[in-house]
Order: sequence, then C-alpha cells, then structure tokens
Amino acid sequence: MNTKEYISSGIIESFVLGLASKEEVAILECIMKNNAEVKTSVEEAQKTLEDLALLQSVAPPEDLKYTIWAKIHDTQKTETKPSSNIPEINIRETAIASDNMWRKYAIAASVLFLISILGNLLWINERSKDKIKIADLTTEKNSKNIALLKMQEKWKIVSGSHMQLIILKGVEKHPDSKAIIFWDQNTKEVYLNAEGLPQPPEGMQYQLWAISDGKPLNAGMYTPSKDTRIALSKIPEAQAFAITLEKVGGNTTPTLENMFVIGNI
Repeated sequence: MNTKEYISSGIIESFVLGLASKEEVAILECIMKNNAEVKTSVEEAQKTLEDLALLQSVAPPEDLKYTIWAKIHDTQKTETKPSSNIPEINIRETAIASDNMWRKYAIAASVLFLISILGNLLWINERSKDKIKIADLTTEKNSKNIALLKMQEKWKIVSGSHMQLIILKGVEKHPDSKAIIFWDQNTKEVYLNAEGLPQPPEGMQYQLWAISDGKPLNAGMYTPSKDTRIALSKIPEAQAFAITLEKVGGNTTPTLENMFVIGNI
C-alpha cells in the first residue's frame, strides 16, 4: 500500500476520532515519524475536526446561566448559614468564571455529535462494501452456474455410445493447437470442441473441413457459442477432418497455409 492509499484508507480519521486500535495507532505513529505527508494529513484532520467542533458548538443563553447560578446560590443560602468570615458569593462573577466550562461542554457535545455522524458514515461505507462483495459473489456464483449448465449440455451430447471421437492435432506450424470432433453416427451431425485453438484475430474465423474421397468439404464455421453444444453440419462420410483459419463467413476452399489442426479417422 502506497502513501496515498494509506491516507485514503480511513485510518487517519479513526485515529483522530479515537476509534483506531492500539496496533493501528502504533503503526500510524511510526509512519508519521518517517513520512511527512502522512504527518501533515493527520494534523490537517485534527485541525478540521477542531474547526468543525467550534462551528457546531452552541453556547447557552447568558440569562439561563445566570438564572441557574442564582438558584444554586439561593439553595446554598437556605441550607447553610452564612458565616461572617466567608464573603458573599458574587453570582455574576461566578457565572462569568464558569463561562469557559460551558464552552468546553458545548464543544465536547459537538465533538460527540461529529463522532456520531462520522461513525454512521463509516458504517454506511462498510455496508456499501459488503453489498459490493455480495454482488460480486452473486455474479461469480451465477457465472459458475451458467458454466456448469453448459458443461452438462456438452456432456449429454458427447456421452452417447453412438458418438465417435476424433482428435485433431496441431500441424508443424501450430504444434500446440488441438481440437476434438464429436461425430454422431446416427444423425451424422458433427460437433466441434475448439477450446485448444488460439483466439482468432479480428475479422478471422475457424472453418471445419471434412476430407472425403480426397476432397475437402465445408463442415461449418466455428463460434465459441457453438462449442460442443451445437452441430456445425451433417457429414455422411469422411476419412479425416481439418480446421483452417479463414475470413469471417468462411471460404469455398481451405487456405492450406492457414491450417491449424488435422486428424484422421
């Protein structure tokens, strides 16, 4: 994690609000000693919190303070005999002297209010992250379910005893390429699994050929959506199959220099 990511992670706000764990505080204090940018961010966050507290603070009305202190003074006078050695309490001076205390209480209340707001924001942020995670997991689960359904469809097609399997191996120019033909001996439908072929470039498409009596016959154009699940064509007879890379839409004759795989029956 770089400096900017660390600053934007929320640890500084938690530290300033006193919500960070001991471990997080220790790590942040260590980083502050060696990273001026982080230290500046902490100081700015502290100053921002103080400014917000002062802006949000509400001082009690002057008359209310005097009234309260007057009642306190009256209560003390009725409960305790005034001593001649103790000077009479000056209500206004006492109230003025306590003005700082009232201000501190108001600031403290404002800080608690801000902590509550920031705490709610952090909670909302965490809930948003949880929702995103749940959505990602749901999407992943749906993708896996779709993949499983496709696999089951493929298995139903290729698992029949009437299916003939033909392995197509890569030619000299493409030794790592491979494909599998599933040829239904009842319907003569040909299915192709070409996941072992490289992704074709834009504007190009794989074309399957059946070699019958030494002549190549167009056996269909391959697309990933058809892979193993949709028959490309019906081929009554063939002695071999091959795949070439052609322009989208196919060709009437195979481009031999673009042949990728071939397999004999």
